Amino acid sequence: MAATVAPDHLAYRGMLGSFPTGVVVVTGHGRVAPPAGLSISSFTSVSLDPPLVSFCVAHTSTTWPRLRAASCWCVNVLGAGQHELCRRFATAGVDRFKDCSWHPSPGGAPVLDGAVAWLECTPYAEHRAGDHVIVVARVREFGHRRDGSPLVLLHGEPGRFRAADSGPDGGTR
Repeated sequence: MAATVAPDHLAYRGMLGSFPTGVVVVTGHGRVAPPAGLSISSFTSVSLDPPLVSFCVAHTSTTWPRLRAASCWCVNVLGAGQHELCRRFATAGVDRFKDCSWHPSPGGAPVLDGAVAWLECTPYAEHRAGDHVIVVARVREFGHRRDGSPLVLLHGEPGRFRAADSGPDGGTR
């Protein structure tokens, strides 16, 4: 296993697929009509105080400018059974919300039914990084279910993860 100085993009992407990752769909509404959304596999928490999260979006995304125009976003943590929804929100040129049930977050962003968690966020900062932008968002509201497993991707294929102990504070905030 030798490293190369300038990796082949497909080989590099394939290697990165060796790291299992959860998947979120970032949605927005507000001034955006109709609602917009896209699948993201580069989501992480950043800070507890203030509560911040981040995700990365390709510069080539045609959905991100529509989402950026929304007053708030909803980060939907997809459930294990939502792989087809993940694919739909990653596909250009389709009606991503067709036959997709959702309800508005307190600020109006789409919370996708079946998501195991959601975070309503407002813009905090953006940083250019290579062919992506790192978006940092401030969490304003959130909710979660303890009875569902998240969708996890490994080499681009769905898997499942279930914690051994769901903890003492199950339910939704």
